[in-house]
Amino acid sequence: MTGKRCLTILLGFFVLASAPACAPRAATVGSTPAQPAQISIQVNNTLGQAVNVYVNVNGTETLLRQVAANSNVTVPVPGYPPGTTATLKAVTFDGARTYSRTNVTLSGTYSFQVP
Repeated sequence: MTGKRCLTILLGFFVLASAPACAPRAATVGSTPAQPAQISIQVNNTLGQAVNVYVNVNGTETLLRQVAANSNVTVPVPGYPPGTTATLKAVTFDGARTYSRTNVTLSGTYSFQVP
């Protein structure tokens, strides 16, 4: 083989080997996974003092947050799927009074009036 012919073959091989790198790539299209529905409690505290708001599911009580006196707050309830049955409880800051709602089905936003 002559040098010119060898160079032509090597050049042809290089062009063929690099062709796939220049080809357009297939795009992968996907969507964001569906987010679970957000559950929250709309707490309307009309008392003259703050209350601690709890959710109790299957005997496990979780403090959600403290709600100030004479205020209206939306409190998220993370970690529970829609349709969960719970007991909601509000305890005055001094611990003297407790207000509760039993057999609440958590779905969307539930309104919890205190007292």
